[in-house]
Amino acid sequence: MRRAVAGIGVVGVLLAGYIGLDIADAAPGLLTTSPLPPPPPTETPGTRTVPVVPQPTISTSVAPPLPGLAGDGEAPSARGVEEALGTILDLPALADSSFVVRDGQSGAVLLDRDGGDLRVPASTTKLLSAAAIGRVFKPDERLRTRVVSGVDPGDIVLVAGGDSLLAPDKGDPTAVSGRAGLGDLADQVAKALKERGRRRVTLSVDTTYAAGPGLASTWSPTFQKLGLTGVVAMLGRSDQRAAPGRPSPTDPVASTRDLFAKRLEERGIAVTVSTAEAAPWPETDSSLGSVESAPVRDQLALAMTESDNALAEILARQAAFRAGSGTEFAQVGAWVVAQVAALGIDSQGAELLDASGLSRDNRVTARLLADVLVLGYDGAHPILRTALDGLPIGGLTGTLADRFDTPGTHDAAGRARAKTGTLTGANALAGSVVDDNGRLIVYAGLVTGAGTIEARAALDRFVAAIASCGCR
Repeated sequence: MRRAVAGIGVVGVLLAGYIGLDIADAAPGLLTTSPLPPPPPTETPGTRTVPVVPQPTISTSVAPPLPGLAGDGEAPSARGVEEALGTILDLPALADSSFVVRDGQSGAVLLDRDGGDLRVPASTTKLLSAAAIGRVFKPDERLRTRVVSGVDPGDIVLVAGGDSLLAPDKGDPTAVSGRAGLGDLADQVAKALKERGRRRVTLSVDTTYAAGPGLASTWSPTFQKLGLTGVVAMLGRSDQRAAPGRPSPTDPVASTRDLFAKRLEERGIAVTVSTAEAAPWPETDSSLGSVESAPVRDQLALAMTESDNALAEILARQAAFRAGSGTEFAQVGAWVVAQVAALGIDSQGAELLDASGLSRDNRVTARLLADVLVLGYDGAHPILRTALDGLPIGGLTGTLADRFDTPGTHDAAGRARAKTGTLTGANALAGSVVDDNGRLIVYAGLVTGAGTIEARAALDRFVAAIASCGCR
């Protein structure tokens, strides 16, 4: 009897907690009142179950254009697309929405329903950030974390270089998250110190590279606590990445520094940790060791697959810093818009206050998202293209792992890729799908006001209809 009573009590506590989250718009339900700014996003990454499968490479800007995957005669028509989507666009969940559909090969506009309206893009913001980042970094560029000798004898400095995915010990040369390891770095540094007769050092950290605030003022203070984003810093560990329900440290730099000190001590070096910012150190003959990350393009693809908000912000901030822009969140967002415009894309009216899409004050159009996608598939922008190849696959990977699994949506499973976007009261989906004729179709949809469950279901039906119609 006591066990039964206890069990009922536990269920009651859980139910009460859920009702509280429901009322606060932190979980979907009948009691949700929307919007309640700034509500937490409901987007969560799924389990990655298969390797990245690249989309067919096509051309949209080079002349002469490449032939269609199934022949030029298989090109979709605007009339065919409109007929296929007619009943779906009338769904109640899409009453307040914008949609653009384009032929991925020719770039032809197949559907534009209020595509110029400014709306909240949520995490589809990352598509614009990827385009901007690709203008700064070289395709194979990596991020280097170094340790150098300080000004005073016995001082060493851990120099943050933008890698927030350092393995806690040995690095994995096949991994993206955890390619470079603190243990590998400690091996080099301990050996160099012993060769110089040093077995006792003071360790500090240089965080001057792309320095900026850790969290945006336009984000809810609950985002970091809930694990929806990590603190934005140029030094961090792969085992401490934020995930829903698993928050990352409030000071990732200190956490990384302290573990590196431990790794040195395991190798016979006595370490005193200094919490003060490192003093300027000599540029010549000071290197004690370094490790390099996976290529930036692969990190960006990972940020896309898993909708990693902190990683997207970290990469965008570095790109903006290297380009001479400011590193405040709004400054980086403005820089992203400017870089997209520099690619020849009309970004009039677009405004970004961050690079990840967590801000509800961001505004873009479905046309802008579709333009970036078409540009990304033309083969002339390798980093953006790799990022698009890292988009989740419908029904299989990342934030689409649990999508396209209901009646009416199965046709897009396995062949649609998209960047999802989910904030309470604002849902988005932008990506590509190979239709029944083997044609690559690009789409972007921004939905306002609908519940998350209803909006996602409608967006999935929208993409499935494009995939299956042929639309000639």
